[in-house]
Amino acid sequence: MTGVTIRILLADDHSDVRSGFRLVLDSQPDMSVVGEAADGATALDLARRLEPDVVLADIRMPRLDGLELTRLLTGPEAARPTRVVVVTTFDHDEYVHTALRNGACGFLLKRSGPALLIEGVRAAMAGDALISPQITVRLLDRLSPPPLSPASPASAAPIAPTGPTAVLTDREQDIARLVARGLTNAEIGAELFIAPGTAKTHVANIQAKLKVRNRVGIAAWAWETNLVEPRV
Repeated sequence: MTGVTIRILLADDHSDVRSGFRLVLDSQPDMSVVGEAADGATALDLARRLEPDVVLADIRMPRLDGLELTRLLTGPEAARPTRVVVVTTFDHDEYVHTALRNGACGFLLKRSGPALLIEGVRAAMAGDALISPQITVRLLDRLSPPPLSPASPASAAPIAPTGPTAVLTDREQDIARLVARGLTNAEIGAELFIAPGTAKTHVANIQAKLKVRNRVGIAAWAWETNLVEPRV
């Protein structure tokens, strides 16, 4: 992305948070904060006027919360869909699920630190979704199928994926498994001996076939369909 500046809009009702984010992001040679909003309604107006590449949105804001702001900026009624990364103090499962369902391309906790904030913006621009690690672990734990009961035969094999997995080729299923385990495109490429760009193309095709918005949707699908074995 040499020569390209990522234009960012900050939406948070705390001025000190916005100042901190601006300091971190403006220090990057390829990033520029082009606007700030202290409430969701102002953020919606600014996003429509300034057309930023990425909006960083808190959840709890006056006038319009970050979840609804995400829906309005990324949903079908948006004249110009905008990438939204939710950055919040609150990691309640309901917030995470709603944000991702509404189209967020990332969910970060403010306590995760500046490095993850920068990585989250870059991931959004690359078409990926970055979730704070502690949230990802919890989501996968809850999506994992329950362990075998003590009465189950010790030799019982994992449930084979059926039905919905038929929409993916064998190679796409391999890639979906690796996405569910948190691998990046580069790591998937190394694992399967393909170029990172090829891995990225496969991931995009999988998203289209499964009708999910991002890698988190692929991971959720892989666990729910038993494509990924339960962790022990």
